[in-house]
Amino acid sequence: MRYVCPLILTGAVFAIFCKINAAQNNPGGTGPNIILIVSDDQGYPDIGCIGTKPLRTPNLDRLATEGTRATSFYVTWPACTPSRSSLLTGRYPQRNGLYDMVRNDLVNYGHRYTPGEYEVSPEMILGLDTRELTLGDYLRRSGYRNGMVGKWDMGQARRYLPLQRGFDDFYGHGNNGIDYYTHERYGIASMFRNNEQTEADRGTYATELFERESVRFIRENASSRFFLYLAFNAPHSGSSYAGAEGVAKSGVQAPKELVESYRGIAKSDREAVYFAAITRMDSAIGALLAALEEQGVAKNTLILFMSDNGGAAKDSNAPLRGRKGTMWEGGIRVPFIAWWPGKIPAGEITDEFLTSLEILPTLCAVTHTPIAQDIVFDGFDMLPVLCGKTPSPRQEMFWKRRSDKAARVKQWKWVQSDQGGGLFDLSKDISETTDLSQQRPDIAAMMQERFAAWLKEMENAEPRGPFRNY
Repeated sequence: MRYVCPLILTGAVFAIFCKINAAQNNPGGTGPNIILIVSDDQGYPDIGCIGTKPLRTPNLDRLATEGTRATSFYVTWPACTPSRSSLLTGRYPQRNGLYDMVRNDLVNYGHRYTPGEYEVSPEMILGLDTRELTLGDYLRRSGYRNGMVGKWDMGQARRYLPLQRGFDDFYGHGNNGIDYYTHERYGIASMFRNNEQTEADRGTYATELFERESVRFIRENASSRFFLYLAFNAPHSGSSYAGAEGVAKSGVQAPKELVESYRGIAKSDREAVYFAAITRMDSAIGALLAALEEQGVAKNTLILFMSDNGGAAKDSNAPLRGRKGTMWEGGIRVPFIAWWPGKIPAGEITDEFLTSLEILPTLCAVTHTPIAQDIVFDGFDMLPVLCGKTPSPRQEMFWKRRSDKAARVKQWKWVQSDQGGGLFDLSKDISETTDLSQQRPDIAAMMQERFAAWLKEMENAEPRGPFRNY
């Protein structure tokens, strides 16, 4: 059966695409090892090979040179938690129920939590609805050994942790930000090994620990098929306290020697630390590649790399407008690389319209994993697109963050938000500088109608918590 590329695809139609591809491509058998790498708040251009910044990322550059890089790849929300919920479920945040941040907001006012307060705070009692199936749940059905290392961010109560969500091995933190060295979240120890909190590695830089645990997982499972979900906290800001008042301070943290290596190259101290955190993360990715080669499984491993949202600094996403937390391209368009020797073309760059909603159906397809027939998915198997065999069938995408709204339909982008808004033609104006609402009121009206239809579909979906009112 050949691909069909309709003008507009709703979530329900995407679900059909998923089922067709799964049935067509998954008759049974074996699939590759999978490594899904997610960075945290890494800006759209912040990979060395892109060439706009003096960043050293030789291992990401290698993945791009030996694989395919996508330049029109989007996430479903401009910040951590909801974006990751879509990655793991293949469903819009508004459909899976985790459509806002799982975060304690009292820290905004300098409050330092006691352990007793933290136990009943939102960061402990909220998480991804337990009725939702994750990538771990699906791949386990196909005999995969599943490991999760790094930032989980889907809830910290035991029922939400990775071992209860399809994973066999977990080392990392359950919340959305920690101090890189103490591993505390606003004064609370936050690192887990499997279902238990641990302070055994206090004092060691988090990226180093995530490298260690990822390499261990690869070595222990190289003789079987494995799925490693490696979610770095780099280059997200750390969470710490300073001063007698206990006022919260945030900032990226990185090893001093790497920071020093960027002195005189970066535009500021802040940028030097940011670059250093990315370079240390890149080094960890290099260790993973070395472990794959050491174990003789590199050629049978698919690696996907992406950021969970745009860069947090005002100037980190140029030529894109905006940053993390906004509906501009700088908040939702992210770097993406796919690497699979002999399967995905080397050295290619695609500008096809793709999103993180495609991750789950793609990985289920390549691992011969049947997907649920009674669940609506919002993505499709994008491997044929990455291989250059077909254009992307995706023609539209929608975003909602509280009162902020956005839509993309083909090349058109519509934004209505507290940061401004308008209608933009991304094929000519990737920086969203020229509002065409007055010149093309017909397109503006169509975009708003498509957004309203999507929102109605989300509201009519089977309700999920924790935020949905039902």
